[in-house]
Amino acid sequence: MITRPFPFFSEGIRLDADLHLPDDNGAAAPYPVLIPSSGYQGLKVIHPERFARALTQRGYAVLAFDYRGFGLSEGERGRLAPQEWADDLRAAVDRAAAAEQLDAERIGLIGWGMGGGVVVAEAADDPRVRAVASLNCISDGRRSTRNMHDEESWNSLVERVAADRGHRAEHGRSEITSPWDIIRLDLDGRTDGYVGEELYKAPGFGSGVSLESADLLLRFSAEAVADRISPRPLLIIHGAENGLHKPEEAEALYAAAKEPKELKFLEGRGHTEWMFDDDPTFKSVVEDLDAFFGSAFAQEQQPQPVTAADAH
Repeated sequence: MITRPFPFFSEGIRLDADLHLPDDNGAAAPYPVLIPSSGYQGLKVIHPERFARALTQRGYAVLAFDYRGFGLSEGERGRLAPQEWADDLRAAVDRAAAAEQLDAERIGLIGWGMGGGVVVAEAADDPRVRAVASLNCISDGRRSTRNMHDEESWNSLVERVAADRGHRAEHGRSEITSPWDIIRLDLDGRTDGYVGEELYKAPGFGSGVSLESADLLLRFSAEAVADRISPRPLLIIHGAENGLHKPEEAEALYAAAKEPKELKFLEGRGHTEWMFDDDPTFKSVVEDLDAFFGSAFAQEQQPQPVTAADAH
C-alpha cells in the first residue's frame, strides 16, 4: 500500500486526509475509489485505515479522512454533527472525483456505525456515488440512542439536551460532556471492552462532546432519505448480536430503501469486537465489500437526475 497526504476543504475547513493506493506503480490507474466514513469519535487511523489495508490489496484506492474537529482536521472541538459529517463526506467525493489517479465514474462509500447513516445521507443527493455499503449503522439517531440507554440515563440526557438549548441560545456555547453520556457503552460489554482496549490507542479518541452534538444526533435520520439511493445499490451488513446499534437499525434502513438492496446479518457477532485485520469475520466482510463494489462498478451507469445541490 502506498500512502500520501490528501487534504481537502469542506465549507472552508481544512480536513486531514490520506490517499491509500495499490502498490503497483500506478499500473492500474485510474483506480476505483472507496471512501470510508468513520463512526462516533472515529478517526482515520482506526477503521478507515483498516479498510484501506485490506482493500488496496484488491485494487481499490481508499481515501481516509478525519471529520472536522477531530484528529488533525480543523474545526470546532467537541462538535460531532452527522449532518455536517455528510457535508465533509461530500467534499471527500469532490476531492476524489477531481484526482487524476482516481476514476470519477467508480466512487463508492463505506459507512461504519454513525458513518453508516452518514453515507446514506450523502449519497441520497449525490449521483456521483455509484454504490453504498452501510455497516453496523445508525439509521435513526433518536431511536438508536434511546436503545442504548436505560430509562434513567435516557431521561437525564433528554433533560440536559433541552436545558442546553436555552443555555447556548443565551451564551453561544454548548456544555461539553463525556461522549459516553450520549453513546452509552457500558450496556454492551463486548463493545465496551473493545473500545477500552483498542480504540483508546488512537490519540484524541474519547474526547469530550457537546450536548448540541447530542441534539443534532437525535434529529438525524438516514432512513428518511434512503429511498433516494435507488437505482444505485445499497449493501447493509450488521452484527446479529449488536448490543450497541440494535439490529432493528439495519432492518429499518433496509425497509426504507428501494431496490437494489441487500441485508446481511453477521451471526453471533456484535458491533465491533471482530474488527481486527486478521479476524475471519472482518476478512469475510472485506470479501463481501469487494464483490459488492466490483459488481456495482462493472455495471453500466444509470442516468441520475441532477439537482441544484449537485452543482455546489
